[in-house]
Amino acid sequence: MPVTIEQTTLPGVLIITTPRFGDHRGFFSESYSARALAERGINTQFVQDNHSLSMTLGTIRGLHFQAPPHAQDKLVRCGRGALFDVAVDIRIGSPTYGQWFGAELSFENGKQLLVPAGFAHGFVTRAPETEIIYKCSDYYAQETEGAVAWDDPQVGIDWGLGDMTPVLSDKDANAPALADLNSPFTFEGV
Repeated sequence: MPVTIEQTTLPGVLIITTPRFGDHRGFFSESYSARALAERGINTQFVQDNHSLSMTLGTIRGLHFQAPPHAQDKLVRCGRGALFDVAVDIRIGSPTYGQWFGAELSFENGKQLLVPAGFAHGFVTRAPETEIIYKCSDYYAQETEGAVAWDDPQVGIDWGLGDMTPVLSDKDANAPALADLNSPFTFEGV
């Protein structure tokens, strides 16, 4: 059974699902294969894996990015629990600038989201004790960190929080609006 790749409303942002082979013991999945993705035209080379745990339902992390020369493609999956994963196009001149796409990633569905450089990334947890595991195409470089406000009305993300108050870091609570961002990314066509 091959890897499934779904295009999203944002060119370059992809949903990737790898097959699971199960029996009475559980399942096995090759969650990442550079060869399998290269056969489908995805040639991102990853250099770092990150793993985070969010203890509380309604935790929002993001919207984050790293600027060149340390811009990152990210391949995000859920190791435990469930999350709503979001990408926002922040490439100046892009026909989809400021637009967002979100996908439910869970332990159960096994879906992954490929978020290319030039997109801000964030997520909200849909279950307590949710683990997020993601690959990055460049190393963490604090001096290139950037963020966009998670609740920017110009972007208009529907986080599905209802009446819930999100759990945020100080950095995320004080991130600038998209209109105030001097984006380091320029659209180069897709």
